[in-house]
Amino acid sequence: MTMTLRTLAPVLLLLGLAAPAAAQTAVKLEGTCEKLVIAGQDLSDSCKGVLTNTVARNLTSFDFAAEDGQTLSFGGSGAQQERTEETDPLQPISRVVPGKGGAAQGPVLAVGACRFSTPEPGKTAITCEATAPGQNATYAGTFVTQARTTAAAPEGSAASGAAK
Repeated sequence: MTMTLRTLAPVLLLLGLAAPAAAQTAVKLEGTCEKLVIAGQDLSDSCKGVLTNTVARNLTSFDFAAEDGQTLSFGGSGAQQERTEETDPLQPISRVVPGKGGAAQGPVLAVGACRFSTPEPGKTAITCEATAPGQNATYAGTFVTQARTTAAAPEGSAASGAAK
């Protein structure tokens, strides 16, 4: 399958590559949360079907939430993101931020990564895993969403999205 800018646009948006480096961008994605583990506690059955990807300066985060109000954010430097032709994109994770009832419990230093893949055409999977060495705690989240599609503008026409 040949990847074009049009087919890569949804993934680039997820990875934070479609926004200017100094701007803050938050994208809410709807889909299916398949896994959520906060400090070793499996909350997969109550994980919400919304994932938020935030990019601010060089920092990228992926925010998961459970029905009981618990949240988990995986964060790292977007500048350290690894991309090769042989593997899916990889976002190194340097911290996790668990929360409850809308209040963050403070960042926890962690080692891990978020991977982006296409399990089947039209779907994007974000799989994050990290370990907090000082606490010997594990954190994980897997979210699968439909990729956004945009209507193609006919060749030779003005670019779509112009103000009307």
